[in-house]
Amino acid sequence: MSLLLGPALRHVSDTTALVWVQTESAGTVEVLGCSAPTFEVQGNHFALVTVTGLEPDSVTEYQVRFNGATVWPLTDPPFSDFPPSVIRTRGPDTAHRLRAIFGSCRYPKTEVKKLEAKLKYDALDCYASRMAKRPIQQWPDALILLGDQLYADELPPDEQRRVQKRRSRRNRHGSRPPDEVVTFAEYERLYRHSWGDPEIRWLMSTVPTAMIFDDHDIRDDWNTSRSWRVRMAQEPWWPDRIRAGLGSYWIYQHLGNLSPDELAGNEDYQRLLATEGDTWPQLAELADRADREVDAHKGIRFSYRWDLGRTRLIMIDSRNGRILESGDRMMIGEDEFRWVEAKSEEHPEQLDHLMLATSVPWLMPPAIGDLEALNERAADRTDWRGRLAEKLRRAADFEHWPAFYKSLVRLAEMINRIANHPDGPATISVLSGDVHHSYAARARLDEVSPTGSVVYQLVCSPVHNYVPLFVKPAFSLGWTRPAAAIMRWWVRRRGVPSPPLTWTNVCGPLFGNTIATLEVDGRNADVFFEQPRRTTSLEEVGRVSLTYSASRSAG
Repeated sequence: MSLLLGPALRHVSDTTALVWVQTESAGTVEVLGCSAPTFEVQGNHFALVTVTGLEPDSVTEYQVRFNGATVWPLTDPPFSDFPPSVIRTRGPDTAHRLRAIFGSCRYPKTEVKKLEAKLKYDALDCYASRMAKRPIQQWPDALILLGDQLYADELPPDEQRRVQKRRSRRNRHGSRPPDEVVTFAEYERLYRHSWGDPEIRWLMSTVPTAMIFDDHDIRDDWNTSRSWRVRMAQEPWWPDRIRAGLGSYWIYQHLGNLSPDELAGNEDYQRLLATEGDTWPQLAELADRADREVDAHKGIRFSYRWDLGRTRLIMIDSRNGRILESGDRMMIGEDEFRWVEAKSEEHPEQLDHLMLATSVPWLMPPAIGDLEALNERAADRTDWRGRLAEKLRRAADFEHWPAFYKSLVRLAEMINRIANHPDGPATISVLSGDVHHSYAARARLDEVSPTGSVVYQLVCSPVHNYVPLFVKPAFSLGWTRPAAAIMRWWVRRRGVPSPPLTWTNVCGPLFGNTIATLEVDGRNADVFFEQPRRTTSLEEVGRVSLTYSASRSAG
């Protein structure tokens, strides 16, 4: 009897915590006297234990017991080299302080030296190794993973060989791609490969982790355009892929994002727990519903909210819920947008800081953002030029908030309302990833008063991946003032309106594997970026004081 994966510490409140595990067989999982039975998906077994009775502002060491036997912590190296896993709750003493680390795009480690030389050091691995040597008081309060936890379409070499063997043994599935996952079983193997890394496994066992997907968790360019969905629907294996991708995401990532009260009221989760035997039919139906329907009252809402003392995190699903019809494009559906607005604007006087997290950036390098908005305008045409613009949209990865211009403006309007509240937060930060470079951009909204909240776009990407050759010159040029001025003049002449804000890059662009930290102390907040340099140690390469607009950046 053993754990196959986990424990992963997920949502934590003042008095409760969620601990997620994958086990070798069916049974009962126990943490700190609280227990949960496993549920089954295609012969795989999972449990989500709700730990109750914790004290606010406490640090509690925990073990995991499975069918009466202690299965965590593991006692063999390298796991025995890490400190015990703990649950740290928040409360009145820590409400005004927060240390949150964030990033996206983490490719797993491999055994291929040539590939590892290209990928270089994993910034999150390095962070975990350093954290293990520091006092608990210096550990982060939250880990925010902003997408591409998996690369389902760019498999590590050993997983690719495994998939190819499965394809060759099952000729009836010969139409399936030989180098991508398709089934739940293949996703299960990929999650174990990605999250089984000892440093990451320990880190996730002791730091509350919030997650959201991006395109590579399903497939590159997922929901970039309607033509992409039409083309993928023609693939005979695609229904299996989207069911497995969204179903496994719901099990591995989404459930732990919810609070115990939200889980108790979640009909899909309660139905799953009440099912005897394999729950895959329910999970497949859920995935079909999530893929088919965009409005949250009909489908599945993957956006969620965490309250971290006087800092609020609103995670926005900017992939699955998109509206892609020409002329009606939105990053998220109407009902979901209203939910985001309601949760973000609720009791702003109770907040010192607001974090809006979305896997793809809200504010891109200005020249590139304008180009995306222009492309969307062209793609709304019904003639050959519109069809060409749709093809360019996919080929050039025009899939960020500027490519959904109405949504970019609507998010700006929401931020404007919160920033102008007389007792609103000191800072509003939009956390993002995806674009394989990191930066901090100061936004100035047209209608925000000088005494309003300070607004930033904070991007950290990748945590562990290579930077394609074209990325550095393209994004470096996109941030330059001459390129921005020329592009803005050009797109305005073609009828694209100016957005109700401007923004300036104050740190970056930074290229290479990076982990970012947002530190809050009362109404003050800093963000800094760290990268592995020559060794596995981390070096600070950029820092911005969000509340004082002072920044400094190292090479």
